This record gives sequence, structure tokens and C-alpha cells, in this order.
Amino acid sequence: MIDQLSFRDAMSRLVGAVTVITTDGPAGPGGFTASAVCSVTDDPPMLLVCMNRNSRQHTVFSNNGVLCVNVLTAAQEAISRTFSGAATVQERFQIDRWSVLETGAPVLDNALVSFDARIAQTVEAGTHSIFLCAIVAVRIEPEDHSGLAYYARKYHPITVHKREE
Repeated sequence: MIDQLSFRDAMSRLVGAVTVITTDGPAGPGGFTASAVCSVTDDPPMLLVCMNRNSRQHTVFSNNGVLCVNVLTAAQEAISRTFSGAATVQERFQIDRWSVLETGAPVLDNALVSFDARIAQTVEAGTHSIFLCAIVAVRIEPEDHSGLAYYARKYHPITVHKREE
């Protein structure tokens, strides 16, 4: 097996969309920045989110049973930094504007896309929980926004080039 540092260095070369994962419910609000998100199936619509079980917010997400995956625009890098830093949960939700869809999990206004979901199943793998999430609602912004990617431990804007007709 390879060592943990080599694996992390190798994974830093995998481009990932920058997302802020949020929740609210009986256990209270929560949120963190993640790039470990991907689709699972479109029938039924599902995606997965990976979360370290040592995170202080792990219990909040598990107990609430709902989450929203907010895919950030290039202009929302500061939100990613806030949700990945030492800010309190209350401070995290004071940045920008938030609303809700079906589950009650916070939805970032003006995110590229927001996937509102219920946690259908949790799989434990190493240090992380893999939340398999059933999508119950989606909010999609117009395509004229640039996306935000994380690559080689840095943020990078992803610009949309419109096709000539």
C-alpha cells in the first residue's frame, strides 16, 4: 500500500468541483466545504458525499438525515474558505444569502446548482462516511456563471465559452 501523504498528493491532481454541503434539522445547522461529491445514478437521482467521521459536524449531518450540495461559482471562493475554516456554524451562514427547498437544508442563493437531498444510506469506509443521498429537489442557475474547481491545492475558475451558432 502507498502512504497517506503520497495518496493525498496524487488526489490533489484530481480536479474537483467546489461544493458547500449544508444541513439543518433537529440536530441544528451545519456546513462544510467538500470536493468529494459525485453522481451515483439518475434513476432514481442520487449522489454521494464523503465526510470525515472525526468532524465535529458529522453527528449533526447524521442526525438531521438531510443535506444540500451547493456547487459554487468562481465568484463564491470566499464562501468555500469560510466553510472550510475555523468560522463557527453561525458565522458560516452569515456570509451570502440562504433559502430552503424541500428538506429544510440551507440552499445557497446563486450557487451554480443546489441538490436538496435526504440521506438514504450511510456506508463507513476508512476514516469517512459516504452519504448516499436521494435528490428531492434541484435549483439550477443560468449557464453564464463560471464554476469553481479545486486542483493542486488551489482554487481555479472554470469559464464557460459559448458556442458560435
